[in-house]
Amino acid sequence: MAVDDQEESGTFPTPRRNGHFVGHDDAEKTILDAWNSKRMHHAWLLCGPRGVGKATLAYRMARFVLSGGNAQGGGLFGDAPEGLHVDPENPVFRRVAGGGHGDLKVIERQYDEKKKRLQGEITVDSVRTVGNFMSKTAAEGGWRIVIVDAADELNRNAANAILKVLEEPPANAMMILVAHQPGKLLPTIRSRCRRLNLGVLEDHQVIDLLGRYCPDLDLDDRDALSGLAEGSIGRALQLNDVGGLEFYTEMVGLLAALPDADVLAQHKFAERFSPADRDAAFATVTNLLHWWLGRLIRFAATGQAPREVISGELPAMQRMASAQPLDQWIEVWEKISELMSATRGLHLDRKQALLNAFFMLEETMRN
Repeated sequence: MAVDDQEESGTFPTPRRNGHFVGHDDAEKTILDAWNSKRMHHAWLLCGPRGVGKATLAYRMARFVLSGGNAQGGGLFGDAPEGLHVDPENPVFRRVAGGGHGDLKVIERQYDEKKKRLQGEITVDSVRTVGNFMSKTAAEGGWRIVIVDAADELNRNAANAILKVLEEPPANAMMILVAHQPGKLLPTIRSRCRRLNLGVLEDHQVIDLLGRYCPDLDLDDRDALSGLAEGSIGRALQLNDVGGLEFYTEMVGLLAALPDADVLAQHKFAERFSPADRDAAFATVTNLLHWWLGRLIRFAATGQAPREVISGELPAMQRMASAQPLDQWIEVWEKISELMSATRGLHLDRKQALLNAFFMLEETMRN
């Protein structure tokens, strides 16, 4: 399993190169049953939160089908394969991993050389050749497969181009759509696909996968990251990559001190995210702050204590929740969310934005 929409890391493989997959046995069985019954649908829609393994499953499906469905060695005596696994030493696996399989086409956001970042959406230029690709005879005599990762990033023209192919599917051609937010897709696209919903992973699965991909992490850190990730190995790996657990620990320490703010520590913390090359770090810390405040609000609303990711955060939540009524915390949560969104979108002063957020929380407790 790997991260959806994640760049290659030195510690874990991208979905294209990842042969390890756990946590979604029912989805895999559904695909295998369709194959064994010779009722393989021409279009599949893999839905679920980011980072739970949707793209990994898409490539797993593609390798299985492109290898002829004999991934487990089944078929030699007419017996059906029992899983989708393809050996990493298999030539099909290697060609898919290297992006060199002639019967697989991957549609994803392109890198913008001018802006030095991925484009915000998949444009129609990226999908113009899909119809022609799928209608050709397979180079290796089997299937032709297109993976769209992620389909909810298609712009309107690109989505219409994909829909046109789905309306008239060629024989022995399959489209696999990965979607984090399937509600954004055209209803006509959704209706032409067989949908599989992938849920979040169990904490122990995230912990085990972190041990596999990040063997230098101790068990306590893996446990804490699994709490922050809420069932997404992709999120856990991304947080570990940018130092998210360290950010979270420092942030909670500052929140726990309120309303007696440690102004010097706040300035030192906020200064870390000020440089121009700290986009990912700032996005991470603002997301963590938004997430923590959301948990505070749920706690204030329900009285049900959340899992304590690090020591000391639950007493801080209890103190804050008792300081003001729920509507006050919802109001400050909305204001901080708007502030952080504007800071990222308009390139405002990041340090000042974080300091303002701490100040709003302090004033809310005092008032």
